Amino acid sequence: MNILILGSGGREHALAWAVMQNPKCDRLIVAPGNAGIAMIADCAALDIEDGGAVVTFAEENSIDFVIVGPEAPLAAGVADRLRDAGLLVFGPSAEAARLEASKSFTKEICDAANAPTAAYGHFTDADAAKAYVRAQGAPIVVKADGLAAGKGVIIAETVAEAEAAIDDMFGGAFGGAGAEVVIEEFMQGEEASFFVLCDGTDVLPIGTAQDHKRVGEGDTGLNTGGMGAYSPAPVLTDAIAQKALDEIIKPTMAEMAKRGAPYQGVLYAGLMIEDGQPRLVEYNVRFGDPECQVLMMRLGGQAMDLLHACAEGRLGEARVNWANDHAMTVVLAANGYPGSYEKGSVIGGLDDLPEDSFHMMFHAGTTEKDGKITATGGRVLNATARGATLQEARDRAYAMVDQVNWPEGFCRRDIGWRAL
Repeated sequence: MNILILGSGGREHALAWAVMQNPKCDRLIVAPGNAGIAMIADCAALDIEDGGAVVTFAEENSIDFVIVGPEAPLAAGVADRLRDAGLLVFGPSAEAARLEASKSFTKEICDAANAPTAAYGHFTDADAAKAYVRAQGAPIVVKADGLAAGKGVIIAETVAEAEAAIDDMFGGAFGGAGAEVVIEEFMQGEEASFFVLCDGTDVLPIGTAQDHKRVGEGDTGLNTGGMGAYSPAPVLTDAIAQKALDEIIKPTMAEMAKRGAPYQGVLYAGLMIEDGQPRLVEYNVRFGDPECQVLMMRLGGQAMDLLHACAEGRLGEARVNWANDHAMTVVLAANGYPGSYEKGSVIGGLDDLPEDSFHMMFHAGTTEKDGKITATGGRVLNATARGATLQEARDRAYAMVDQVNWPEGFCRRDIGWRAL
């Protein structure tokens, strides 16, 4: 098969790595890709949010299967354009992608499906939002309604912080994503990520993970896109995962189908777990980043077969074969992230790193310039490793980190601390 993956981050490098393990892959193109992806696949300059351009490219390159990595092209309807052109695609329609593109829509679906989630209010003006915050008190969670690249969520410890966040959002800090705001009850408990494939009819769990969103050690400081992750998530026991399936995910899928927008793709449920009861924090309509890296490390080449079965509506016959092991990824980010950071610094030490089914350095924000790998993003590299135990995976991941020569970057040294 000729396969096209859309995206350029660590998630897409991990997907590309897994796809390349599968003998059914004859040719892999990633658009636009990055310096690490270019070492294992062909990269192509393409506007991945332009559905017409993606369709034309796929037809010209005899693509058999398209995997959409990030949320933005899904929200823009790229999967719809590909399906309309008769191409096989992994990823939900624009209507189904509203589960991530609009937090108020997700809340509406949860209400209709009776799925447990945080109490909330939905606002289109700052004064009403502030009045709600004053009535509810703090801590409280302020969210931009639309897509904000994982950064439009403020956990406010005080009413004043919440009011400042409301002013920022309505003031354009997150662009159009903050034109509407959802304010939620602050949920107590431990957060974990549950990943399932859905083909519009059947649902297949494919793994659990926990990520570290805060930039500082001990889970302190600003929220980021994720500073590291590990899989499986110990808090998400089989019993709790089944509860989440029965009470949250399957009712959501049934409600989406009832509305004429059956969901096809990966559904990533962020869950808050307290006293054995899961509640929905949010849905994402694509693999998490960096959670995808640990899932792909554990799944390997079978990942492509699972995604293909999902796209063809054959999930009912698909099975996941897990190795009884653990994986961890540690994010190396540019100094200053998630605030302003410098681009263009040279990263050394990458050539000597091991690359096998137990060790991979996935690239996120990199490019090649004059034969050297340079940093182009906030989150730049993902040191990812597998082990028989989480401690072994952690030791291997940090051994890779320590071989990288990049004074302009940093990482957290405590990824996995809750589980360990």
